[in-house]
Amino acid sequence: MSFRDEHLRVLPSVSPTNFEEIALALFRYQAQNCPPYHDYIAALGRNPSEAKTLTDIPFLPIEFFKTHEVRTAPADWVPQEIFLSSGTTQQQRSRHLLRDPALYRRNAARIFEQTYGPLTNWIFLALLPSYLEQGQSSLVAMVEHFATVSGQTQPAFFLHDHEALLQALAAAKRDSGRQVMLLGVSYALLDLVTAYAGAPELLGLTVLETGGMKGRRREMIREELHAELQTAFGPQGIHSEYGMTELLSQAYSTGNGRFFCPPVLRLLLREPSDPFSVDATRPAGAINVIDLANIDSCAFIETKDLARQYSDGSFEVLGRLDNSDVRGCNQMV
Repeated sequence: MSFRDEHLRVLPSVSPTNFEEIALALFRYQAQNCPPYHDYIAALGRNPSEAKTLTDIPFLPIEFFKTHEVRTAPADWVPQEIFLSSGTTQQQRSRHLLRDPALYRRNAARIFEQTYGPLTNWIFLALLPSYLEQGQSSLVAMVEHFATVSGQTQPAFFLHDHEALLQALAAAKRDSGRQVMLLGVSYALLDLVTAYAGAPELLGLTVLETGGMKGRRREMIREELHAELQTAFGPQGIHSEYGMTELLSQAYSTGNGRFFCPPVLRLLLREPSDPFSVDATRPAGAINVIDLANIDSCAFIETKDLARQYSDGSFEVLGRLDNSDVRGCNQMV
């Protein structure tokens, strides 16, 4: 059995007790078999065999997904799907090459169900206009898969047609007997509640915002955004997702702005001014993330996001480093 096959076999059984062992084995594999990562480690003068703990691992700057094909050997496999990050025409978009698109969908579904229960218990409706318009979005692919697995008859996506969305929300609550989740990019949810504040169709939902004003509205801190959304959706907490094009895994917040990582995902924080000062106990700093589902790209990524970690294992996204692109899911300045 190849290393890749063995890694995928154990991926569903990752736990806090075996995470480090699996991560270190994956690091040694990718340090040898992912050319951009191999070259980056060599340029740092680091020896992969000397990494004994997670904090010994060099993390690949996320910009490499814009400038290189971040993929593991063999180099001749043909990407079956390519996810692109959101961005403006002036920005270069990150590219995540997928060897096996089903891996992303299986992993995302498993993580969702660990937090929210079976997909078949839900109806998924989504306001993700900028992602739909730009295309090749991992978030759109995830929601589309969730809706398919759930077996729902309602269409999942509503580009700008708020009237149709309200009708679908009313029908889902009336006829399905399931819980209803409305997923939306921040500015689109704000547009909806501005136009239809007080509409009864907006009550009794699970609202999951995926972040991002995309230049359509002024940036808002999470507390302000959620307070404004709650004026229309009701006093229950607004849920959030933390994910990005470069990751195959997501973290969820179920209402208080604190995200919990699934078993395959772990954050380590670094001093923002020193990319190599990774510390497993640092309470706040810039995010380095390990995503064990990234078997075919790079699992060890240095992001531009800032976070605070708490003793219960949760984390809160604080914003982004100065001069980095405003982008992604739940990265609000």
